Amino acid sequence: MAFLAFETILNSLSYDHAEKNLLLSKKTHKIIHMSQSIPSPLKNPSYRNLFCAQVTSLLGTGLTTIALALLAYDMAGDKAGQVLGTALAIKMVAYVCVAPIAGGVAHLLPRKTTLFILDIIRAGLILTLPFLSTPLQLYGVIFLLNVCSACFTPLFQSIIPELLPNEERYTKALSYSRLAYDLENMLSPTLAALLLTLWSFDTLFMLNGVTFALSALLVLITTLPKGAVTERESSILKNITFGIKAYLTTPRLRGLLALHGAVACGGAMVIVNTVLYIRGYLGLGESETAMVMMASGAGSMLVALCLPRLLTTLPDRPMMILGGSLIASALLWGMIMPGLIGIVIIWFLLGAGWSLIQTPAARVVNRSAASGDRAAYFSANFALSHAAWFMGYSLAGWLGATIGLSQTFSILACLAFLLTLWALKLWPTNDPVVMEHTHQAHTHDHPHRHNDHHHEHDHEGWEGPEPHVHEHRHKEVRHAHPFVIDAHHVKWPQR
Repeated sequence: MAFLAFETILNSLSYDHAEKNLLLSKKTHKIIHMSQSIPSPLKNPSYRNLFCAQVTSLLGTGLTTIALALLAYDMAGDKAGQVLGTALAIKMVAYVCVAPIAGGVAHLLPRKTTLFILDIIRAGLILTLPFLSTPLQLYGVIFLLNVCSACFTPLFQSIIPELLPNEERYTKALSYSRLAYDLENMLSPTLAALLLTLWSFDTLFMLNGVTFALSALLVLITTLPKGAVTERESSILKNITFGIKAYLTTPRLRGLLALHGAVACGGAMVIVNTVLYIRGYLGLGESETAMVMMASGAGSMLVALCLPRLLTTLPDRPMMILGGSLIASALLWGMIMPGLIGIVIIWFLLGAGWSLIQTPAARVVNRSAASGDRAAYFSANFALSHAAWFMGYSLAGWLGATIGLSQTFSILACLAFLLTLWALKLWPTNDPVVMEHTHQAHTHDHPHRHNDHHHEHDHEGWEGPEPHVHEHRHKEVRHAHPFVIDAHHVKWPQR
């Protein structure tokens, strides 16, 4: 019933405005009708379970973020900011370093069992936090906790396209995921404040442990499709580096990475410097600070609600370039250091801009990956996007503290503009999925089936049932099909 209510609210928010304008044109009516007729992803029981698991774990993680700041203050007093900053830096290091390794070996592991075990480990680690007494212990637990998250999240993301092969339903699912993140960011502080009136902050850690356990249970009862065969060689080093290399070889993904950098410029300014701007520069209180933070979440949610309808007729690239331009323009406006109303509008525009990029980003990754390589691609996207966020946090924090907020706005605006322009250059305007290309003759050895044009070769009878592994030769061939970087396509075709 909760999910039906969630779906009803989303549909009403998404389409009420459009319904009022049906008379504008028959074309508009047709587009809206097509969008509304897309079956909800929440009607898929497997996706519904995983979405519920995501929401519960997000809620618990939001509570832990608040409790972690209080725990740091208990441990270090006036140096709590240093402890918390170090813990967040360790989180980013774990994400950037571990995610590619996890993506490289994910195809060797049973997916449901892996997700279940990672959730149980995260629940156990969270429950140790109330018993820690030194910052060093905290750093160790934070590192292990985020190692698990770096393994869990990309694998989780790579499964969703298999559950929702229809791109419109998948886009709706991405919109719901974006809404879940934004609602968590907006509601967790309020919920934490209410709970802290009844219990100590240690209880928030306990609740997060329960949410991870619930997530594990939901994963356990979910039916997941069998993973596709990964046609890669068995070398551990090649598997670990495959995702990053393939990601950086794909032009549209290089453009996406540049746009992740633009998102990091705007997002880091919001997360790092909101308190400094509202409390330090404007001299206002906590309620105004919360209102400004909510403005960015409101902008992101509004875009996430509208995007599924827009993306039925518009390509991803122009919408995401618009997002980068919006971020850069809003940051440039911030250089004049406006009052409360002005900064609320700027934060709203920043939220809208990063949602224009982050909501469809998974579509771009999914379109660029073979089914057996999705986990590696999503892991690479996870690692590289968090590397961009690490740089954004560092710049926003250090520049804001040393040269002032106005100069920080201007530098980050210039950087966001340059990154958006770079994305325009890296991501071709004409970016077809199906491409004609030539394979040079070569011999290699990897697991494979014979249901495609790459494996037309003779057998002697000893090779065994498919998928099987044996050295085989590929003859030179020129053909066309959806092109991705994989074991058979290691370079992007030249136009």
